[in-house]
Amino acid sequence: MGFLSRLPIGQDDTAWEAFRHRPASFPLAGYPIGALAAVPLAVLSPPATAAAAFLAWTYVLTGVAHADGLTDLGDALAVHGDAAKRREVMRDTTVGVGGVLALAIVVLALALGAIGLTGTTRGWPAIVAVVVASEVGAKGAVATLVCLGTATHEGLGSALTANAGPGSLLAVVGALAPAFGLVAITPAAPVATLGALTTGAVVLWLARSTVGGVSGDVLGATNELARVVAIHAGVVAWAHW
Repeated sequence: MGFLSRLPIGQDDTAWEAFRHRPASFPLAGYPIGALAAVPLAVLSPPATAAAAFLAWTYVLTGVAHADGLTDLGDALAVHGDAAKRREVMRDTTVGVGGVLALAIVVLALALGAIGLTGTTRGWPAIVAVVVASEVGAKGAVATLVCLGTATHEGLGSALTANAGPGSLLAVVGALAPAFGLVAITPAAPVATLGALTTGAVVLWLARSTVGGVSGDVLGATNELARVVAIHAGVVAWAHW
């Protein structure tokens, strides 16, 4: 929780060592983070106001580090060149058009997804279930990249991937299992989780083919992209069921 949110807990060296050796902690942290993030959508109205509060509250709760990774990846994908050139762009502190566009699209899409959630008559338990499933799925997507990705350079990415591998996925799957149990509340919840995990697979392929592997920026971007896709997957699912 301390490393995936702004909550003032679990941020000492002992907690860091425990966190970076256990990729399954990513989706596990997604349950309370998702439940907290869902509060504005569950208690506020009209939908546009609830969505605006949800958007602001999400970034107050989780911070902007992941969004920063999204802008860096967006800049890298916007330039022409090999993987080394793209990694150089990612390390540049200046935000370019690619990064601005990526962040704008994701923030707008998240707000629209939130409006889609609150604009239904499914009730607050279903809304909370989809948001929790989305957050858990997003964190599960990041954990998957940690387990299967290769770090491009020394840094946050290497600190996490060095202690993980394909064998670590078993614990990650176990941590994800309760999210699929949310089908008891709404079938849209597991669809949201699957949407997030699919996004993680796509980002992993994209990162390997464009920047040569995984970095802290790629992990942060995965979190933001997977959350948005998951929310919309949930909205689409319950619009048809």
